[in-house]
Amino acid sequence: MRPLGIEGSWVLEPKVFPDDRGSFHEWFRGEEFREATGRDLSLAQANCSVSRRGVLRGVHFADVPPSQAKYVTCVRGAVLDVVVDIRVGSPTYGMSEAIRLDDDTRHAVFIAEGLGHAFMALTDDATVVYLCSEGYAPDREHGIHPLDPALGIEWPDSVPPVLSPKDAQAPTLAEAERQGLLPSYEACRAYYERLRSG
Repeated sequence: MRPLGIEGSWVLEPKVFPDDRGSFHEWFRGEEFREATGRDLSLAQANCSVSRRGVLRGVHFADVPPSQAKYVTCVRGAVLDVVVDIRVGSPTYGMSEAIRLDDDTRHAVFIAEGLGHAFMALTDDATVVYLCSEGYAPDREHGIHPLDPALGIEWPDSVPPVLSPKDAQAPTLAEAERQGLLPSYEACRAYYERLRSG
């Protein structure tokens, strides 16, 4: 695993072993994860999302603590997966980083608590599976409009975005900050330290 440009996010670039039967790869190893992130991933929920081309989900996040860390991969088709730093006070606040996840390279992304997450399906039947550190809790869940220009996300021009009504009505980053919805960098760092110390 290697760290991305936004603190609290990593990408796994596994070695894939193809042969005439198909392929094999390890998409999660606890020891490697712990060595890279300094913590364990506690599993509370596993999700599977199937999307047609152009579907854009996110930017989603949850209140810290406990928020919801995610370990994400694409097992069929391809998506553009995006991490957004929405932690007020962070050196990379408002920045985003995109990683292509697909069924060829088999990359996976870890997104720590307090970061925003979104993805766009680049193919039909794009199937994303993700492990979550906490279960879904609607009263703690929030969103930011994924097309907010302030986020600077370079969604593909060739793929018209399809948003859910909820995501289409989500506030911009600035509106979410004014509404007090965003986590603070300080609170997130303190929470990460608690997780590292067990």
